[in-house]
Amino acid sequence: MRFLNTLYARISAALFAILLVVGLIFFLIGRLGTDLYYKEVTQRLNRDLSVHIANEGPLISGGQPNAELMKALAHFAMVINPSVEVYLLDRDGEILAHAAPPERVKRTRVDLTPIARFLQGPTRLPLVGEDPRDPAGMKIFSAAPVTDGGDLAGYVYVILGGEQYDALASSVRGSYIRNLSVGVIAITLLFAVIAGLFLFSLLTRRLRLLSEHVETLSANNFRPVPDYPVETVNGDEIDRLGATFNAMSHRIAEQVTRLEKTDSLRRELISNVSHDLRTPLASMQGYIETLLLKDKTLSDEERRQYLEIARGHSQQLARLVSELFELAKLDSGNVQPHLETFALAELLQDVGQEFRLAAEDRQLSLQIDAPVADTVVNADIGLIQRVLENLIENAIRHTPAGGIVHVGLQKEDHRYRITVSDTGCGIDAEALPHIFDRFYGSKDHGDSTGLGLAIVKRIVDLHGGDVTVESRRETGTRFTVGLPVDAAA
Repeated sequence: MRFLNTLYARISAALFAILLVVGLIFFLIGRLGTDLYYKEVTQRLNRDLSVHIANEGPLISGGQPNAELMKALAHFAMVINPSVEVYLLDRDGEILAHAAPPERVKRTRVDLTPIARFLQGPTRLPLVGEDPRDPAGMKIFSAAPVTDGGDLAGYVYVILGGEQYDALASSVRGSYIRNLSVGVIAITLLFAVIAGLFLFSLLTRRLRLLSEHVETLSANNFRPVPDYPVETVNGDEIDRLGATFNAMSHRIAEQVTRLEKTDSLRRELISNVSHDLRTPLASMQGYIETLLLKDKTLSDEERRQYLEIARGHSQQLARLVSELFELAKLDSGNVQPHLETFALAELLQDVGQEFRLAAEDRQLSLQIDAPVADTVVNADIGLIQRVLENLIENAIRHTPAGGIVHVGLQKEDHRYRITVSDTGCGIDAEALPHIFDRFYGSKDHGDSTGLGLAIVKRIVDLHGGDVTVESRRETGTRFTVGLPVDAAA
């Protein structure tokens, strides 16, 4: 049953049906052509037969038909050629005499229109007229005018394929020649079918191979499979389809690999987030329980110290939850930047001032190198400020005492380039390609969940910009954010 549903089987069935119809049409056309050929040849050979009969004697004299002479001539003609039937007609087509038994003649009159066309001279043959022995039959004929005293008195009308011809034709329809013709047509059709099946097998072989590649890709859970062989120089439609399949299979395999990796990173994120949420929660719970249990024995200074620690953990927890919601909102695609015109250099100065105390507490040098002139941009100031805060905070967190955090702004290649570099611990080379992935946790640079840098990437993408990172172990890291100048006011 599966074979019947294949393209090869359907094409083969269509070929068989077409050849069968074509063979039947050729058989019918051949039969009709043979019949017409015989009729034309017979009519041309016997065209003057009626003339010879009419010239044998006066068939109509004084307006009266010579029935005896007519019967004798008809009998003689039928002896010579048993397939002919001879009739004497008057000038209106009425049958005056014949040699057939009276009960065999079914007509009393013959239409003269075909006779007139026959007598006019050269005409397209075969030409048929009414058969006196068949009320609905038409036969080839020969005709000649009969005169009486120089005037037209009637016609000699000779049917060239009479009843004996019909009986003989019926008897030989199963003859050797007919059977041979049918056999030749059948053998020819059979050969055409076999040849067509073989050719279709060759033509559909590549389609079957392509179908097997598709099934293999599906059975392999869309893992990489061997490429479909493609003719790259003179490729046809199947080769182009195969090339498209190869590209599609590679893309699907890449997507599946990426999804699996994303799923793995998602599980890692959930584990990291769970850990990061559990740690401050456990600490808060411990200090609060300590306050409740030892409330009367704690001094005011110890009580305040416990509360400060609990507040720090609550702030850390609030920041983590806020980043999770912020990233989810950015990933949803529903965030649209609220564009406004502002000076990018002034924003960098403001954000740098915001982290000045944090840098001093860690004994770091925070350097802001942002020229004030010609840095006006049209962007969402709140989102851009979030990008700068995340990058500077990461740089400060991972730079040891005595190090430098540098923030720069330049204009080049129709873009503003914001750089945030540090002299911290750096990032491993294998981690750099994934540093901005939403589920990638880089404990070397950024939060343990990697949410801060993922947020940076989403915000920059919203503004049509780009962000890159360069880093070397124990040397430092440099983040570069590019914002398009053509968005500037």
